Amino acid sequence: MARPLTTTLPDWPGRAWSLDPPAREFKLEAFLISTGVVALAEIGDKTQLLAFILAAKFRRPVPIVLGILVATLANHAGAGALGAWITSLVSPGVMRWVLGVSFIAMAAWILVPDEFDEDDAKLSRYGVFTTTLIAFFLAEMGDKTQIATVALAAQYKSVVMVVAGTTLGMMLANVPAVILGDRIANRIPVRVVHGVAAAIFAVLGVATLLGAGERFGF
Repeated sequence: MARPLTTTLPDWPGRAWSLDPPAREFKLEAFLISTGVVALAEIGDKTQLLAFILAAKFRRPVPIVLGILVATLANHAGAGALGAWITSLVSPGVMRWVLGVSFIAMAAWILVPDEFDEDDAKLSRYGVFTTTLIAFFLAEMGDKTQIATVALAAQYKSVVMVVAGTTLGMMLANVPAVILGDRIANRIPVRVVHGVAAAIFAVLGVATLLGAGERFGF
């Protein structure tokens, strides 16, 4: 029987790199799903509303975008690590039910409109970048997209690809909000977008409960 092709790069002696196509496809799936669902879930979310407010307040898109990027990376890296840690504590059978129910709950939660607390944006004495970094990091704590990152990392067991995907999803939703501001705020069909995101989470939940990912260990 043919074995997966591996090779050893001379720069890292002894480290084997697998070129097994299913493994690559699974990681790509983790990245693409994470990007898509988080980008959709972020539309109309309180952190996107925060991005609109910061853009209107400071009118300096570059430090705002950089602050959002750093805050998201830090927040979602912690969320991804938590998801991986939870996976190590729970048996695959139990984890399948936990994740399935969690994804279905996320589908329902996404349909609930967010409320924004103006106090989240009142940190201007720290400068544009630091204000954005702190405000965005705190606003993301316990938010839909952070919880989704925990669940996706537990589902796919690939923290790097999930965090990269969720971070890209956040930037896809928030960079236009910062740059275009009010010009797009009232033109986004939030309910439709959230309906699509909810449908994706519901499909993930049902597929997980039915054991669609058993060949990948969940």
